[in-house]
Amino acid sequence: MAQILLTGATGFVGDALLPALLNDGHSLICLTRDPHKAAERFSTIAASIQWISDVEQVTLMPECVINLSGEGIADSRWTDRRKRVLRASRIAVTDALVKHFNSLPGEPSVVISGSAVGYYGPQTQEVTEDHAPGWDFAARLCADWEASIDRLETDQTKVYKLRIGVVLGRPGGFLGRLELPFKLGLGGPLGNGRQQFSWIHRDDLVAMIRWLTSGTPDAGAYNATSPHPVSNQEFTQTFGRVLKRPTVLRVPEFPMRIVLGELADLLFQGQAVIPKRALDQGFQFDHPDLEEALGHLFR
Repeated sequence: MAQILLTGATGFVGDALLPALLNDGHSLICLTRDPHKAAERFSTIAASIQWISDVEQVTLMPECVINLSGEGIADSRWTDRRKRVLRASRIAVTDALVKHFNSLPGEPSVVISGSAVGYYGPQTQEVTEDHAPGWDFAARLCADWEASIDRLETDQTKVYKLRIGVVLGRPGGFLGRLELPFKLGLGGPLGNGRQQFSWIHRDDLVAMIRWLTSGTPDAGAYNATSPHPVSNQEFTQTFGRVLKRPTVLRVPEFPMRIVLGELADLLFQGQAVIPKRALDQGFQFDHPDLEEALGHLFR
């Protein structure tokens, strides 16, 4: 089993990933801004984790690095200040990791770093890992984030970049924001509802990260999405069926753009992203179908 440095351990994905890695027998060093608070939060398993606040506290090269740091992309309007925060929480943190690990003797065997399907920019056709990045803010953010982690790749180190779709899990996360309004009968499609929605069940994302820690798959970018993206209209109708609630209210685009500004692009534009490389490398999804995935989470 490996020693793993994990950033983003206290985030929505980390909540499920951290105990799964411990269950696999790995030892963890978790980078967090508040080690004491994190240790209290994971008190039942904290004895198995070394919590640190600065990567320079790592003096020996870990065998595996999993970098999932980053402020929530859709937590608030994209002002110039917010954009700087989003970039710093991803790129500046990753730059610091790269700088420190390049100063230590040896190399990690495996590096897994977060990215997002926003890498591709708005798309009307299906895209795979072979497609070029887009040109909007989200796409540039992802491309620069990936370029930063690429500086750790050597002949001895495999670097995996996960272009993650909308992660479906409970409690919290994307579904946590939608659950109450949908249960109140206030859910509905966004705009015309034709924009594509690329998603992944949190269990499948955790399974994919665990799969990559083995270092067996080929290095490079992997789309961490279900093989079956859907339109926003189809997602809305499916979620309504699972919750047994109507979804007749359509959310108009214009007022949302006034409120959210450029952030509205994440809601009213999208990408149909296919995880071609993961499928080609033999990864199997437990929850590839949206209705089954939502049913699994809400049953």
